[in-house]
Amino acid sequence: MHGTIESTAKLEALRERASSLPLEQFDPGDPELFRTDTFWPYFDRLRREDPVHYCKDSMFGPYWSVTRYNDIMEIETNHSVFSSASALGGITIRDIDPDLRRESFISMDPPRHAAQRKTVAPMFTPTHLDNLALSIRTRSAECLDKLPVGQEFDWVDQVSIELTTQMLAVLFDFPWEDRRKLTRWSDVATTIPGPDGLVATEEERMAELGECAAYFARLWKERAEQPPKSDLLSMMAHSDATRHMDAKNFLGNLILLIVGGNDTTRNTMSGSLLALSQHPEQYRKLRENPALLDSFVPEVIRWQTPLAHMRRTALADFEFRGKQIKKGDKVVMWYVSGNRDAEAIEKPYDFIIDRARPRTHLSFGFGIHRCVGLRLAELQLKIIWEEILNRFDHIDVVGEPKRVYSSFVKGLETLPVKIAA
Repeated sequence: MHGTIESTAKLEALRERASSLPLEQFDPGDPELFRTDTFWPYFDRLRREDPVHYCKDSMFGPYWSVTRYNDIMEIETNHSVFSSASALGGITIRDIDPDLRRESFISMDPPRHAAQRKTVAPMFTPTHLDNLALSIRTRSAECLDKLPVGQEFDWVDQVSIELTTQMLAVLFDFPWEDRRKLTRWSDVATTIPGPDGLVATEEERMAELGECAAYFARLWKERAEQPPKSDLLSMMAHSDATRHMDAKNFLGNLILLIVGGNDTTRNTMSGSLLALSQHPEQYRKLRENPALLDSFVPEVIRWQTPLAHMRRTALADFEFRGKQIKKGDKVVMWYVSGNRDAEAIEKPYDFIIDRARPRTHLSFGFGIHRCVGLRLAELQLKIIWEEILNRFDHIDVVGEPKRVYSSFVKGLETLPVKIAA
């Protein structure tokens, strides 16, 4: 896959800017850097020269960036100083109007966090995953068998979105014919409002998420009146920890589960094909030895890092690596940077599908907030690639991907591909 000379020169100019710009002017959370895939040299330099960096001014206000692998783990596990609470701003660099904040178990601190998380945890036990695997394989096979051979199509829409949305519909026991609503609500929840965005204003976003809440409230009432079942809504409707949630907590947990089940798996599914396209020797290695899928899957998840960061808010003044973090400061843990930290990961810029320690990565977070559905995400990715390798000799990326305008969701909007005849 080759870009034009003009676009290559533009990217080189952007990279040059990262090496010449004074550190005090660094704003690594600028979504444009992620849309153009030019953020890497900024984080390389921060890890080397200023691993705990303060940005005084950005579209998201002032914030600290923590960029090294081990420092991120230290911040992530210090709940007495660094809070996830939605009331303080939650888990993303973008501040939400206090009247619009929605509490979920990922944006709670101990001890309340554990009770709500435990409610949905049974969905992701090994026994339940074994049961889900059968339907994941069936749906993956059906999806792949419908793809056009020898014609260009969008992998994101026809495979990544379709399969993850189907999975979400199964997890919620959501009306099948309306399943693409889940995709829309997930995208609306994480988008940055603006004239070129999915929604123009914060009010538009809240109106659409209000529709989401109303739709799920009807389903919730049905599940609460029925005997307990094995879908996420029924689990929450029948659990003491979640059955009495207020409207904001209800919507917060719904959005968490929708985004967690949609954006992350979908973008890793897209990123996996792009990574193999960019590293044909690894693609060849995988085709020759499909048993490498067990290490390929976590390597892709590290490589893609589908959520670029998580944010915390300081509960007290705190000195960290010689920097004075003040009470109320926003602290951003850049997973995407930690996953390229050579002090923690050998050859972090190499995509190696038979890497010796492929699970050394931060893509699922660390500690009590580690992704509750990580095993399901890995399972979906492994099965889809088993089915791809069984069917197709090669899938070619035939154009530049379009990347999401976001420094939180690190994903692809489109990926043009062609299956070799």
